[in-house]
Amino acid sequence: MSGGVDSSAAALLLKEAGYEVLGATMLFWKDPWSLGAAGDKCGGEDAAADAEAVCRVLDIPHHVFDFREAFKERVVSYFTEEYLRGRTPNPCVVCNRHVKWDALLREADSLGADYVATGHYARIDRLENGRWTVMNSVTARKDQTYALFNLTQEQLSRTLMPVGSFEKDQVREMARRAGLPVADKAESMEICFIPDNDYASFLDRQAEGRVPGSGRFLWKDGQDLGPHRGITHYTIGQRKGLGVAMGRPVFVKEILPETDTVVLGDHEDVFRTDLTCSGLNMMGLECLPEGEEISCTGKVRYAHAGQECRIRMEGGDRVRAVFESPVRAVTPGQAAVFYDREGHVLLGGFIN
Repeated sequence: MSGGVDSSAAALLLKEAGYEVLGATMLFWKDPWSLGAAGDKCGGEDAAADAEAVCRVLDIPHHVFDFREAFKERVVSYFTEEYLRGRTPNPCVVCNRHVKWDALLREADSLGADYVATGHYARIDRLENGRWTVMNSVTARKDQTYALFNLTQEQLSRTLMPVGSFEKDQVREMARRAGLPVADKAESMEICFIPDNDYASFLDRQAEGRVPGSGRFLWKDGQDLGPHRGITHYTIGQRKGLGVAMGRPVFVKEILPETDTVVLGDHEDVFRTDLTCSGLNMMGLECLPEGEEISCTGKVRYAHAGQECRIRMEGGDRVRAVFESPVRAVTPGQAAVFYDREGHVLLGGFIN
């Protein structure tokens, strides 16, 4: 229970369904430079206080688990190293599998709990082939399946996601009716451990002098356009904040960390029709024989609506996707997640 309305409503729904419910809040991060700014975000101490207040209303026990060391080791270190490599990380994907589910299931076992439940907007389903998978929620605007693609079969088999069958307005209304104190709590869209969205300052602190300094902007044809602030300030497809006067909008086309170079181009230059990804997690599919192609829908970022594509395996841990129409800002380090026509996650990986 993060102290927000979604996980609170999940606990409410499960209690009403007859489950014996225990509230669990995970502490993830406390940045000594943030002056408590992360306290009311997911995994902060203020969030734990909000969750405890909800548990009092629901008359259920509340437990707090300190996962800050695991979070720093598995998520913050990964986030920092990916940016130093010129990639754009996806910390929620890594946190979900390796901290939220992995660590929480161990605590669930110690308490004798059969399942863990979350407030994610997704649904758990078991396919005819016996595989567990996540399926799109009833509301496309809030769907969170993309960030859940990396969960294992064991984790999915012990997970409940009751709010995935409701719209957000319905979730808030049921929380109001139950008198939950977080029914109208505002949502947070930032990364939980960088509440001010100042990635560059965060990386400066975490990387301890290893952040690359100024490099060079190059135009796509090799023309030198002058210095930039450092590759950690940029991501593929970025237009704003470049500080380059070209007389028209220009975009980040490529980041070359080995030379601290940021390549710029026109809008059409940030579109691609293919990608490869590795670090695969097979979810709805047990396997994809090498060379065999299947049609599916691919998403290349959280907010991407998804586009039709064909995928095939190239080697033991590498999938190639070819899209029917060009996709904007295919970004190394982000996840590529592939769905069947019914909205089940088949597999996903990290873009190369």
